[in-house]
Amino acid sequence: MTIFTRIIVSNLPKRIGALKTLQQCGYCTHLKYAEHKPIERIRNIGISAHIDSGKTTLTERILFYTGRIAQMHEVRGKDNVGATMDSMELERQRGITIQSAATYTIWKDYNINIIDTPGHVDFTVEVERALRVLDGAVLVLCAVGGVQSQTLTVNRQMKRYNVPCLAFINKLDRTGANPYRVLSHMRSKMNHNAAFIQLPIGVESNCKGIVDLVTEKAIYFEGNHGMELRYDEIPKDMRAESVDRRQELIEHLSNVDDKLGELFLEEKTPTEADIKSAIRRTCIKRTFTPVMVGTALKNKGVQPLLDGVLDYLPNPGEVENVAFIEKEGEEPEKVVLNPARDGKDPFISLAFKLEAGRFGQLTYLRCYQGKLQKGDNIFNARTNKKVRVARLVRLHSNNMEDVNEVYAGDIFALFGVDCASGDTFTTDPKGNISMESIFVPEPVVSMAIKPNNAKDRDNFAKAVARFTKEDPTFHFFYDPDVKETLVSGMGELHLEIYAQRMEREYGCPVTLGKPKVAFRETLVSACEFDYLHKKQSGGSGQYARIIGIMEPLPADQNTVLEFVDETMGTNVPKQFVPGVEKGFREMAERGMLSGHKLSGIRFRLQDGGHHIVDSSELAFMLAAHGAVKDVFQSGSWQILEPIMMVEVTAPEEFQGAVMGQLSKRHGIITGTDGAEGWFTVYAEVPLNDMFGYAGELRSSTQGKGEFTMEYSRYSPCLPDVQEQIVRQYQESQGLGQEKKKKKN
Repeated sequence: MTIFTRIIVSNLPKRIGALKTLQQCGYCTHLKYAEHKPIERIRNIGISAHIDSGKTTLTERILFYTGRIAQMHEVRGKDNVGATMDSMELERQRGITIQSAATYTIWKDYNINIIDTPGHVDFTVEVERALRVLDGAVLVLCAVGGVQSQTLTVNRQMKRYNVPCLAFINKLDRTGANPYRVLSHMRSKMNHNAAFIQLPIGVESNCKGIVDLVTEKAIYFEGNHGMELRYDEIPKDMRAESVDRRQELIEHLSNVDDKLGELFLEEKTPTEADIKSAIRRTCIKRTFTPVMVGTALKNKGVQPLLDGVLDYLPNPGEVENVAFIEKEGEEPEKVVLNPARDGKDPFISLAFKLEAGRFGQLTYLRCYQGKLQKGDNIFNARTNKKVRVARLVRLHSNNMEDVNEVYAGDIFALFGVDCASGDTFTTDPKGNISMESIFVPEPVVSMAIKPNNAKDRDNFAKAVARFTKEDPTFHFFYDPDVKETLVSGMGELHLEIYAQRMEREYGCPVTLGKPKVAFRETLVSACEFDYLHKKQSGGSGQYARIIGIMEPLPADQNTVLEFVDETMGTNVPKQFVPGVEKGFREMAERGMLSGHKLSGIRFRLQDGGHHIVDSSELAFMLAAHGAVKDVFQSGSWQILEPIMMVEVTAPEEFQGAVMGQLSKRHGIITGTDGAEGWFTVYAEVPLNDMFGYAGELRSSTQGKGEFTMEYSRYSPCLPDVQEQIVRQYQESQGLGQEKKKKKN
């Protein structure tokens, strides 16, 4: 027996009490995680949901029931310990998850890698990169809140990476819990072909257990912390409903599964095995979402959920993962990776998360093919740099365990690897193979930042270097025009958290200025240009002429820039066209109306002229500068602002006040919802009008209201807002010119 197994076993009898065998709690004494297991016995799952749906509490229960931890602690517990996966002090203090945390455990002889992700939209990139490397997910929904704004975001992310999921309706013990309403929202708002595979035996304070519709048994959770599962007959008052819901489940499955559909048409009664295999097939194809129920806080429904993960979510061998072989001058060739755990194929893995650890940079990776051993050399496909693997670890929150080798399907970490998030690592540097990277959303809020004390500048620089490397949505730059250092992120909370971390972790208190919104400038209508750039005063001359049109793109493409070369013949030699594009994109970095970036514009180069001696790429780049300036003078321009999808939930008596506040902030109400004395308002509000809303909402709803917002799109701002932005920019430019004159 190993030391690791001995520690776990020594703790188990203290907690199990009435259980006589270790097998009953799902833990196997004769196998440990690091052993080489067949791919069928591996699951890589994420726990994803809206804020405050109970993800971290659920993960804590999973770790406890699988024997991974000896005691359970609450997210905002009175013992000041906090949940295992919230290892950061700031997470425990605020009661929210800020960083995704990885762990692993064993349930019924299956290895389960788990990533607990944040629910707040400000930390959405943590969910994004976790889902990129996972094979399946548990979508947690609150039985009271149901499908909320971040639930829809997570759903879109799962769709982007084709991640199969099963739903777990949590918090059945809360007042106002209604899992049936949540299921109807899953079907209407998320377009899921979903059905219950479990029913609750009572809700709120009467929550006693669950009915399993597949096995047609009632499950009760008894003993210390609900560790003893008692299987019984379905209660008499629930038998009729159970029959109806089981039939509904079979109908939903029959619509998307041919095998069960045939049985349904032949009016044969499917067996338990038929239903289970149909759920697994359709869940992996993402054509059906099984819905399970429970309450993690009250220790009900977690063990059946773990069984559901094993029964219905795919193993790494059932998910197709692809890489691309880069060939010069050709389209990349698509290659399906081999997930076999025999180690015969070349090693391929993806770095999906970076973190500054005690021993240097800690890089989280997912192995997709082959195997990696301690002491091997691996190559970064992007930089072609060689790295020797000195130490291989598996992570349990902020704790590590050394391993000697990892195989396809494993999630692990390395130290001292210089790379970026989304880099591919392989043992074959000549293969030119790389995997698709991770989608990173653009930051929407910028704030001025500066250290309070000049002596803290070194620590400030270290903190910024670390955080910008760890988090691709956290940007840092210096604006020479306003003479300010700016940070950009996904929201005010996002930037506030990093400011607090600088003070706590680096002893560098900072001041954040008023948020600056990322406005954009665009053309209202097409505008022609014909610009001649000519310079012949001493030395080699410059000559370039360009003719074309700048025009606005459709509203659904107003965040992109396009350059189109429509030239024919040799008036503009092809070697100079990149210079024109470069000049256009340089000018697009800073508009002349308000100093913000240009977007939603297509630059069509149609004709021009060149000189056999004096023309160069630089000349054509400067001609593009001049052409854009001309269009600024003659064209009609407007400012675009980011519009946010806002979801506000509060008690019904405050509905009028909340809707009035949103209207005052130029919000457009898109829908309302209400149940059990609470209402939810859905609105689209300009981001520029949302600052300070959190305090206003709290004061007007006696602290009971809460809201979430996420980026929706860019839209033209109101004329008075545009006028104000332009005036402020002109004043700041005038001030800048005066300062320059004084210096001279």
